[in-house]
Amino acid sequence: MLRVLWLFAALDAVLLLDTGMLFPRESSSRELKELNGLWAFRADRSPNRNQGFESAWYKSRLAETGPVIDMPVPASYNDITQDPTLRDFIGWVWYEREVTVPTRWITDDGLRVVLRVGSAHYYSVVWVNGVKVTEHEGGHLPFEAEIGTLLRKDPTMPCRITIAVNNTLDLHTLPPGTIQYMTDRTRYPAGFFVQNTNFDFFNYAGIHRPVLLYTTPKAYVDDITVVTDFLDDTGLVRYGVSVKGTTSATMKVTLMDKGGHCIVSSNQASGMLKVPNVNLWWPYLMHENPGYLYSLEVRLKASDASSTSEDVYTLPVGIRTVNVSSTQFFINNKPFYFHGVNKHEDADIRGKGLDWPLIVKDFNLMKWLGANSFRTSHYPYAEEILQMCDRHGIVVIDESPGVGIKDIRSFGNASLTHHLAVMDELVRRDKNHPSVVMWSVANEPAAEMPPAENYFKTLIKHTKALDPTRPVTYITDSNFSRDKGAPFVDVICVNSYFSWYHDPGHVEVIPLQLNTQFEDWYGKYKKPIIQSEYGADVVPGLHNDPPVMFTEEYQKVVLQQYHGVFDQKRKKYVIGELIWNFADFMTTQGITRVVGNKKGIFTRQRQPKAAAFILKERYWRLANETGTLPLWTKYPCPL
Repeated sequence: MLRVLWLFAALDAVLLLDTGMLFPRESSSRELKELNGLWAFRADRSPNRNQGFESAWYKSRLAETGPVIDMPVPASYNDITQDPTLRDFIGWVWYEREVTVPTRWITDDGLRVVLRVGSAHYYSVVWVNGVKVTEHEGGHLPFEAEIGTLLRKDPTMPCRITIAVNNTLDLHTLPPGTIQYMTDRTRYPAGFFVQNTNFDFFNYAGIHRPVLLYTTPKAYVDDITVVTDFLDDTGLVRYGVSVKGTTSATMKVTLMDKGGHCIVSSNQASGMLKVPNVNLWWPYLMHENPGYLYSLEVRLKASDASSTSEDVYTLPVGIRTVNVSSTQFFINNKPFYFHGVNKHEDADIRGKGLDWPLIVKDFNLMKWLGANSFRTSHYPYAEEILQMCDRHGIVVIDESPGVGIKDIRSFGNASLTHHLAVMDELVRRDKNHPSVVMWSVANEPAAEMPPAENYFKTLIKHTKALDPTRPVTYITDSNFSRDKGAPFVDVICVNSYFSWYHDPGHVEVIPLQLNTQFEDWYGKYKKPIIQSEYGADVVPGLHNDPPVMFTEEYQKVVLQQYHGVFDQKRKKYVIGELIWNFADFMTTQGITRVVGNKKGIFTRQRQPKAAAFILKERYWRLANETGTLPLWTKYPCPL
């Protein structure tokens, strides 16, 4: 009974947000029209980057305002052309596309027509036929606007969508940054400025995820929230459905198994579904049937004096639990050890643009590697990637874009207010993914600064209030004795690069320094620890023996030195290891980076370095030690 009461309390907490952001799915009542492809594009190169607004480019076709070029969507614009000024452009860029909307969408007053942008970096303003319909602050998360009413005002007009996107980062954005104007006219031309940041990846910009139109009836399912548990072999699915557009409607909620068979149903907007002989959602390599998903189908029927409508939405549901003790991390009451990777949404040409071949390749490589988890460093990844994780059983630490918070001015009320809003959006979007087992609110902030204590206390408390079912952390590289936010997290996640940024070339110090790190953090906080980053840069194909920095041999030795300590501490309180990085990725230009960060175990083109085989052998051995794998997977991985 206590467990059931906890489920109801947890669901009530998750329902605090007043509006939903369900992933668009086709059904008998919903249609989609993808707007991916070529858009007209123009960068605002005026000195103040504001000509587009001053001249109201959104009021006419973009081509009528000046020269435009083709720009693929989704994609970052930076690497598409041969123009170096566009690669490094800071300011407003403008996208436009004319769309033919199906006639029935216009003539049917009972339909909502919604324009949705999967993400755009960083600040976006959207117009339809010259009328502003929405704006959004922040990259990496979706936003949308209902435009059906606007389209019906003049059904003869084409649907012209204009999106202005600005990638400028300031002290209060996430991630933060500063604009530095160079005023020495003997060295810099008039108006010269640079964008400064405190993160080590390229500030790709543009429309990074799909743009689409979708329809719903006027009375529609706005949001669904599920919280799951199990007792013995009975699954417990506590659900809540939020409805908009009607005050009186009937509903049928049906939970179906993978084969589409009805398991249990209800006629209530919220309640508890009991699932006999439950198939739990298990991580990859932890069970012979990982990533099992049920389907929760919601059928909403609403009537008025003249008509009856039905809305149908189906949500994948994985039934699993997550718990943390002072020394262990549990999934479904079984100890779980993170052996995985850190990643980036990053690739040649398309930058951070969603790319299905790359996504599928990465999942195949992770499964080949024996990785059971990854962190969305350092921002929320595409919803499509999380859906893949749900299906394949890949566990996710879901991270906000709070990276590079190093300036004391970024700990003020304006920054905190925005950070809280971003966590609202992130939890709202990802709360139902079984693969997401922990929230990370930031990466390597200046957590030793005095304002950090209140900042992270408030931020973590807020996130736990939004979702009490998952632990909350942030990633630290601070000294354990001066970290102001560590007392509030559930899991300590530590980044360290012994023999690289510290004592470069001296791999012999790794065991001592790493052991000291773990003992210090656990001794002070008595919380489980994940080594959330470690590694070394490698120029592919560069060899030297004895090993020296930047060679494949050096990366292998660094990993082996870390692994020896991991094997000692995972028997105590270390619950995971995430290599930095899965693949090489682009960074800003600088004297410490040769065409990007080279710490990947795969190249940017997804070819393995020698360290990939070291990790493959290790990860499969770790998986086999759990004793839960089917016999056909229990084999030694060859080097």
